[in-house]
Amino acid sequence: MRVIELDGDSLTIDQLVVIAAAWDKPDTVTVAVAPASLERVQRSRGVVEDFLSREAIIYGITTGFGDFKDRLIPIDQVRQLQRNILVSHAVGVGPLLESSAVRALMTIRVQTLLKGYSGVRPVVIDLLVGMINRGVYPVIPIQGSLGASGDLAPLAHMALPMIGEGEAYLHGERLSGGEALRRAGLEPLELAAKEGLALTNGTTLMCALGALTAARADDLCHIADIAAAMSLEALRGTPAAFDARIHAVRPHAGQGASAAHLRALLAGSQFLREFDPLDVQDAYSLRCTPQVHGAARTAVQHAREVLEVEINSANDNPLIFVDDDETACLSGGNFHGEPLALVLDYLKIALAEIANISERRLARLVDEKVNKRVLPPFLTRHGGLNSGFMIVQYTSAALVSENKVLAHPASVDSIPSSANAEDHVSMGATAARHAVDITANVEMVLALELFAAAQGIDFRLETLGHEARLGRGTAAAYALIRSHVPFIEEDTVMYPHTHIMRELVASGNLLRAVRAQLHEGSQ
Repeated sequence: MRVIELDGDSLTIDQLVVIAAAWDKPDTVTVAVAPASLERVQRSRGVVEDFLSREAIIYGITTGFGDFKDRLIPIDQVRQLQRNILVSHAVGVGPLLESSAVRALMTIRVQTLLKGYSGVRPVVIDLLVGMINRGVYPVIPIQGSLGASGDLAPLAHMALPMIGEGEAYLHGERLSGGEALRRAGLEPLELAAKEGLALTNGTTLMCALGALTAARADDLCHIADIAAAMSLEALRGTPAAFDARIHAVRPHAGQGASAAHLRALLAGSQFLREFDPLDVQDAYSLRCTPQVHGAARTAVQHAREVLEVEINSANDNPLIFVDDDETACLSGGNFHGEPLALVLDYLKIALAEIANISERRLARLVDEKVNKRVLPPFLTRHGGLNSGFMIVQYTSAALVSENKVLAHPASVDSIPSSANAEDHVSMGATAARHAVDITANVEMVLALELFAAAQGIDFRLETLGHEARLGRGTAAAYALIRSHVPFIEEDTVMYPHTHIMRELVASGNLLRAVRAQLHEGSQ
């Protein structure tokens, strides 16, 4: 069992990925709370209790929410107010958030509360941690957030089971929230002042989806290099454009890293073209791979940096500040998702470009007119009777075209809400949802390119002889592919093969196999 300690300050995206991945085996990766962070939580809660004792007017504690900010709430109704925010705000619609993402979302919310600015009691955090560790995952519809005032509707659904309402999954069974808690040995809470607001106010949905997607995107940038390298070998391309000197004089870090990765993948390959004065350079989709993949790497890294700041931030409202001299309860806008919305849109565009250039390489693999008859048309031996990989490229084209719609920036939109009291919103949750969809499409597009490149390499082997060597890294990728998917001799039902290829990409198995080979070769 692995225990990851949450302290409000130092959760990493890599740790979050590990926590999320254990959604179906929650006892193998558990979360714990750092004692020092609980001390901060207790201090901020003391301030809330002090405000209540003085009947101070504090937004969301003794006032209503949103445009009801000027409606005072009697002290004897502040607990009812916190329950009401959950039941009234749980208006999510659409598909349900996957349990892995729910686990990530709950973890981020714990991390936020542990910063000690939200004014909740430790018992609220204890219940969330108990739900994470015992696999109680609230049923959360994925649509309904405007990305400002926090991800209100989704977070209300997250919090409902904590008060015995709503629904939750336990061991894959969908139950009422109260029953799920009971079976897990947990007790529902009666929320105290400020706690309902603290549970629903924040960027947690967009942050959870964004962080998990950025981690997937990082892997996809590396897989895209592998696919490009295999396509280059299948097409008898030249590696000249990956020369380190070219990239040293345009020193973008992502570009240089992609070029270096391509050189390592192709090291020792006998499938590449020597200098040919009649064919000195390849098409952009091959020659400019480091520039395109590298720019995407840079975008992914930027997104990771912003998201890692956010998962360790206080984004509640109001925030409780405690020091030796004074205490303060300050209303602000840390719940506004604009920092995330912008980088998630950037991430979407970068991933869409990874798919765009991949589809163009696949198009070259199947088109004998542009690959100069290095490969047979549509990668089939008996064209006409057989269509070969014709529709593999169609499917790729359909996915990249869909990505172009999804990549439209959500962050440039806004719509007023709460009687115009909340008159500018980020739409960051929409950006996050679209980033998830684009990522799934990119996984398949790369899988299709790899599938076709392996077919092309088999045809090249017939010409070069089966003793011809692939690159150090591409050889490992090719061997893994061929251990799962055969050479397509004649037309057959294709979708089982494409699904297997998708799983090799999405599971990380292909990337791990290549990395292991490159690591071994570097020893």
